[in-house]
Amino acid sequence: MNSRKIKTWAWVHKWSSLVCTVFMLLLCLTGLPLIFHHEIGHLLGTEVEAPKMPAGTPRISLDRVLDIAKAQHPERVVQFVSQPEDDDGLWFVTLTPTPAPTDDFKSIAVDARTGTILAQPKFDEGFMYVMFKLHVDLFAGLPGKLFLGFMGLLLLVAIVSGVVLYSPFMRKLDFGTVRREKRPRLKWLDLHNLLGVVTLVWLFVVGSTGMINTWADLLIKYWQYDQLSALLTPYKNEPVVAVNERASVQRSMDAALQHAPGMKLSFIAFPGTSFSSPHHTTFFVRGSEPFTSKLFQPVLVDAKTAQVSASPKLPWYLTALLVSQPLHFGDYGGMPMQIIWALLDVATIIVLGSGLYLWLKRGNTVPVASKAKPAAHEAPQLPGPSQPEPAPAMKVQA
Repeated sequence: MNSRKIKTWAWVHKWSSLVCTVFMLLLCLTGLPLIFHHEIGHLLGTEVEAPKMPAGTPRISLDRVLDIAKAQHPERVVQFVSQPEDDDGLWFVTLTPTPAPTDDFKSIAVDARTGTILAQPKFDEGFMYVMFKLHVDLFAGLPGKLFLGFMGLLLLVAIVSGVVLYSPFMRKLDFGTVRREKRPRLKWLDLHNLLGVVTLVWLFVVGSTGMINTWADLLIKYWQYDQLSALLTPYKNEPVVAVNERASVQRSMDAALQHAPGMKLSFIAFPGTSFSSPHHTTFFVRGSEPFTSKLFQPVLVDAKTAQVSASPKLPWYLTALLVSQPLHFGDYGGMPMQIIWALLDVATIIVLGSGLYLWLKRGNTVPVASKAKPAAHEAPQLPGPSQPEPAPAMKVQA
């Protein structure tokens, strides 16, 4: 690669890195506790768990569960009902003023066997909530998500350009060399490049999945417009089915699970909500294997008759979204994978911090009096306007 191409790639790498580095540092720092959100919830006492009972303990009707939850806030409507992936003895009922999307919600945790209200957790406060909102949208809603998605795109550009620059930078050095005996900046330059290469694949995976996650709202809206609208043509312009006209939710759930044998319920979206239609209760079911448990299958059940209307296959872009969400936080392999994700996250923080350090110290790379040709064991250098500078570092981010 000639000097001109190296300079071009160096410019791309420098500015794509500098623009997104601060935000990537924020995402790495906030993402670290989110990797262990269940464990931290247990430590803080905010994680709700159903009490242990003998296997086979009968469950009360889901209709009864909803009545118990609604009695706590009779002025509200049920928007969603969900079950934890690893605890089918618990129902979370979400109540809102209207079926429309809102941040004004109340959550009720109800024991699926006894109907006891176990907690009314507040998911919109506390340390983990702040970490989550900063990580997802900077407390700015959809614009914040899209902004972070653009930062993720710049991260991918920085990674690719860093890979291109790594080969000419290392052609005079053995892989993994860290020149501790040299100036501090050269030592950090070598460490920056080494950790950048070590975290390369992970960084690309986490960066790309994070970018996809920022498109979630838009992808769901497009799915509703592209596929659901055709299925719901017969119900066009019909109002939301009134609560007193709806069939038993328990009967509707039984019909949905019978339609999707071997699958488990994940959550229920009620008529008029963002994940359903005005005329249907939509049951999102999932597989039982580690991978398929992250993939949802919607089953639309007529809210009046409790008959299955449709069960459309999710399009590829929603499948990609569902796969990317747990992969982004290392939710596939249990604690071992979480620990690996955390270690790589810490390594990435070092890469980001060292990249900022290298840029801030860029004017002190070589003594002014030094105009000699670099020794064979030193990094290749690019001629600057007044003095030589080391070849650009691989400033990659997470």
